[in-house]
Amino acid sequence: MRRILIIDDEEDIREVAALSLEATAGWEIVTASNGADGLRAAANSRPFPDAILMDVMMPDMDGPTTFRLMQENPDLVGIPVLLLTAKVQGVDQRRFAGLGVAAVLFKPFNPLTLAEQICEKLGWKD
Repeated sequence: MRRILIIDDEEDIREVAALSLEATAGWEIVTASNGADGLRAAANSRPFPDAILMDVMMPDMDGPTTFRLMQENPDLVGIPVLLLTAKVQGVDQRRFAGLGVAAVLFKPFNPLTLAEQICEKLGWKD
């Protein structure tokens, strides 16, 4: 069973994504409401998450900053991170792609196809 960490400051988004991934894919979900808690959850989770779905815009520590800090932790550096954003401008997409994240997914997402999108972006054959 895959384990996914969802980091998003919006409770509704966390809940919809978590319920969606549990119901459609049977994955185990761990959630965090901000970047700092997400870093702790990722580092303390056993087993480590198979992937991290993270919002771009969060107060205090945004998604790109959280991702950069994860890359400094040898335990977390190999975990694929998918950014979740409402920003669809080309310049934003290029900036996110330049970070080295596995993929960028767009809000609003379809809860019925979210797991399928993640599998496609990560090359999983679930």
